[in-house]
Amino acid sequence: MGAVNIWNAIEVAGEASENSMSQIQSSSLSVDPSLPLPQITPRIIELCKDLFKKWSKLDNSCFSVETVSGGITNLLLKVSVKEDNGNNLSVTVRLYGPNTDYVINRERELQAIKYLSAAGFGANLLGVFSNGMVQSFIYARTLVPEDMRKPKLAVEIAKQLHRFHQVEIPGSKEPQLWNDMFKFFEKASNLEFDDFEKQKIYKTISFEEIQNEINELKELTDRFNAPVVFAHNDLLSGNIMMNDEEETLYFIDFEYGSYNYRGFDIGNHFNEYAGYECDYSLYPSKDEQYHFFRHYLQLENPHEVSERDLDALYVEANTYMLASHLYWALWGIIQAKISPINFDYVSYFFLRYDEYKKQKESCFSLVRSYLSGFGTAQNLT
Repeated sequence: MGAVNIWNAIEVAGEASENSMSQIQSSSLSVDPSLPLPQITPRIIELCKDLFKKWSKLDNSCFSVETVSGGITNLLLKVSVKEDNGNNLSVTVRLYGPNTDYVINRERELQAIKYLSAAGFGANLLGVFSNGMVQSFIYARTLVPEDMRKPKLAVEIAKQLHRFHQVEIPGSKEPQLWNDMFKFFEKASNLEFDDFEKQKIYKTISFEEIQNEINELKELTDRFNAPVVFAHNDLLSGNIMMNDEEETLYFIDFEYGSYNYRGFDIGNHFNEYAGYECDYSLYPSKDEQYHFFRHYLQLENPHEVSERDLDALYVEANTYMLASHLYWALWGIIQAKISPINFDYVSYFFLRYDEYKKQKESCFSLVRSYLSGFGTAQNLT
């Protein structure tokens, strides 16, 4: 992350502070996320002392650092601090993965995060530094893909998503799906791999075909009047946390958040039932989806939702589900080039793109029959 981005981030954080609650601290320090924990620990302690002046005089022994998770883009660390007054406090330090700015708009994320946390979503933003942020620590477990299909949890996720979609974020309300998709396409179609095998596989991808698919899908979805909301855009199990004792659900990590089509956020969430292994036999059935929709559309009286509204959302979510496959397929091939994380992004591209092609015809015919007014939405095969 270059210096320009650092200070832009700090400027945005400052603006968010002025517009809402507490002051967000900032530091120009950076920490290399690829270091092993024993080497990263003193750097994280130095960062925390630089950000939070009340800790600057504490002995290093008052701090403990542990890994919360190493996702496929970020490293999350829990920092526990024993303060002078005997209080124990924990914060989360999120280190951005190398090169993630290539696919993530950090200014957009920082702009949104303050307003989302003010509305009760995610953790509070406490500080920003040159390649990450510090947030309050959430005492909860991260969900796994199997959790999301449990009827009781699906209800909570649906209700929470409805509330999330009500949050107003300042700035342009233009949906970003196609802007982001075309940016990804531009980057994905102009790569060159040093690795001979990767380059050979890359050459087999027809970007002309993908461009046609994007244009065709955009044309089809433009015929919807899909509501535009501030969307999470990456609602996988790893971005949902649950405190089982308090029965409180949390959405976290708003890196991909933007104004977007409601159906994209929901269709994308359904795709994530499959997990990173992309086992799409786990994609929710029509009944499971309608269970989710009822609680999303009517928090208080889910059984009063009309069949017409359920059918409309079914068609919308399952068409944008196709857009989700294209979006993350392109993302995957870009990551294969730029990410140092040990994950088979090339295979991920094909898993997503092949699933898109497999589902395309049934989804397109579902939409066409729905738009031409032939009664209710049919089942997807």
